[in-house]
Amino acid sequence: MEISLELNGRPLVVEVAPDLLLADLMRETLGLTGTHIGCDTSQCGACVVHVDGASVKSCTMLAVSADGAKVTSIEGLAEGADLHPMQAAFHENHGLQCGFCTPGMVMSAIDFAARNPAPDEAAARRWLEGNICRCTGYQNIVASVLDGAARMRAAGGEG
Repeated sequence: MEISLELNGRPLVVEVAPDLLLADLMRETLGLTGTHIGCDTSQCGACVVHVDGASVKSCTMLAVSADGAKVTSIEGLAEGADLHPMQAAFHENHGLQCGFCTPGMVMSAIDFAARNPAPDEAAARRWLEGNICRCTGYQNIVASVLDGAARMRAAGGEG
């Protein structure tokens, strides 16, 4: 079936099978491999993207459900060489190690910061419970989220 959506700011019409997952559409069909698949069970959060501004685990959402939606993946955040404030915060606070979980963490963190413009550490840790990192102790990730939220606030919202 044919679906229409806006992906990373660009209109897109694409033919999809009814059982195709949004993560697979982005990775396999469209070549946007920044969204990672770590578990296929929605436990790890590596596949988080934004659908109409809200963070969604794309490994559990059918592509047909995105028909008419605005979808943003990690590839849609930076404007050229200018990183999104949350991406810059993760980079500068060393909020990553191997980087596999980072796209999902960043996408989740942006949604969190948009909902909680002045979050505290406990709130950030609660929000990130759906995102698993197997390399770090989360301290730098939480510092990145809090810094990114402050940067987003200073930039007037999502960056």
